[in-house]
Amino acid sequence: MTTRASTQATTRGVLYVHSAQSALCPHIEWALGGVLGVPVHLDWTPQPAQSGTYRAEYSWSHSSGTAAAITSALRGWNHLRFEVTEDATPSSEAARFSYTPDLGVFHAVTGLHGDIMIPEDRLKAAVVKAALGDTTVLLEIDKLLGKPWDDELETFRHAGDGAPVRWLHHVV
Repeated sequence: MTTRASTQATTRGVLYVHSAQSALCPHIEWALGGVLGVPVHLDWTPQPAQSGTYRAEYSWSHSSGTAAAITSALRGWNHLRFEVTEDATPSSEAARFSYTPDLGVFHAVTGLHGDIMIPEDRLKAAVVKAALGDTTVLLEIDKLLGKPWDDELETFRHAGDGAPVRWLHHVV
């Protein structure tokens, strides 16, 4: 394990690659392996929502901040859509990252039940922006909740229904 992993709490998460062209698949595995420090091989299946693309899921266990590192390693790639989640630890909050080529990266802190937690200063900024007439409060709240990313990714998520599911842990 790296020095970073030994000084931070270990957490779990999942990478959901919603769509990637076949030429990107080995590069995604290489980038993910670089972040995790171990070789990674994903089980790629065709993505029915977009012909010629593939989807995969990968459960990981590593240090806090790994979801952000995975997102940084993969962001900016055209023809790639993905999400990364990270569970909370005693010293870090849970997180969700979403990426699409058109919208870029969305990041949110998530609560115990997966709800997006919006910091007070971001809500205040949304109200001020709406008051200046640049937008509406509802549009800004939708952005804070990641609605544009959800709208774009929803088709790809549903196309994955019936795909193998890897459970992170079993609650007794």
